[in-house]
Amino acid sequence: MARRRKGRPIDGVLLLNKTAGMSSNHALQRAKRLFFAAKAGHTGSLDPLATGLLPLCFGEATKFSQFLLDAEKGYRSTFRLGVVTSTGDAEGEVLHEADASGVTREQVERALERFVGDIEQVPPMFSALKLNGQPLYKLAREGKEVERKPRPVTIHRIDLLDFRPGPQAEIDVEVLCTKGTYIRTLAEDVGQALDCGARVERLHRTRSGPFDVANAVSLEALEAERGEGMAEVLDHHLLPADTPVAALPALVLPADSAYYFRQGNPVMDPQVYRLGDEGDMVRVFGESSAGSEEPRFLGLGELDDEGRVAPKRLVAASVPQ
Repeated sequence: MARRRKGRPIDGVLLLNKTAGMSSNHALQRAKRLFFAAKAGHTGSLDPLATGLLPLCFGEATKFSQFLLDAEKGYRSTFRLGVVTSTGDAEGEVLHEADASGVTREQVERALERFVGDIEQVPPMFSALKLNGQPLYKLAREGKEVERKPRPVTIHRIDLLDFRPGPQAEIDVEVLCTKGTYIRTLAEDVGQALDCGARVERLHRTRSGPFDVANAVSLEALEAERGEGMAEVLDHHLLPADTPVAALPALVLPADSAYYFRQGNPVMDPQVYRLGDEGDMVRVFGESSAGSEEPRFLGLGELDDEGRVAPKRLVAASVPQ
C-alpha cells in the first residue's frame, strides 16, 4: 500500500534569504514545515557559512527546478588574504598564514582579471560532489583526499568593491558566474596568484537566474508572520509553478487541444511557427472549457517542424499561471 504524503499539495517557488549557520537542506525542511508542504526541493545548495538567495520549489514546481540549478549565479564575498584553510573558508582549519601587508589594490585588480572568462576550477574536497556515490565532504572529514578533475566554468564579471590593506588584507568582490563555480576555489586561486593565499570570509548569494535576493524572505520573517496561524497565510509568498521556466515563450492552447496535450499527445497550433524553431521548448497553458478562467499551466512542450507541440514535462494537475 502506498504511503500517503504528509502535507498540503501546494505548488510554487519561494525565494528564501538563508541566514548563516544552517545547511540548505535544514533551511528547506524548516520552510517545508512552515508551509506544511507535501513536496519541496532546493535549487542548488549554499554552504552553511553562506547567506542569501536560495530558491525553493514546492509541489509541481520541483519538476522544473533543474532550470534554476543551471542558471547563472551572483555573489558578494569577502576574501581574507594571507590565510589558507582546509575548507577554503573561515570554518576550516588554518593550514598556512603569510604576511599580506605588501599586497596593493592594483595587484588585486590584476589578479582578479586573470579569472574573468572561461576558466577551469578544481572542485574543493569540501563539496557535495560525489565519488562512487559518496559526497566528497564526507571523505574530507575522514582526512581523505582524492584526485578531482578540473571543470570548466565561466566567470562573466568580478568587480572589486573594496580593498582593506594589512597583514591579513581583505577584499570585497561581486561575482557573476555560471553554475558550478566555487567561490571558495576562486578565493584560493586569487590568493595563489597574489602569492599569499586566501580564504572566503563571508559569502552572500545575490542572484539566481532572474531572481534577486532583494525579493527574498527569511525564515524568521515567515515564522513571525505565521505565528500560531494556518500555513495558508504564507501562500502569498509563492511565485507561480512555471517561474523556473518563465524565460521560455508561452503557448496558450484552446481547451480541446489542451485536453489531448495533457493526455501526452502532440497537438497542432498555428502559434508554433512564430514561437521558435524545431526542438525549442515552450511553456504550455490551456484555456478553460468555459472560457471564464485564466489559462492553466500544463507543463513544457517541444516544437516540431510540422507545426505541432509535443509534451515533454507535464504537471500532475493543472496549476495556476
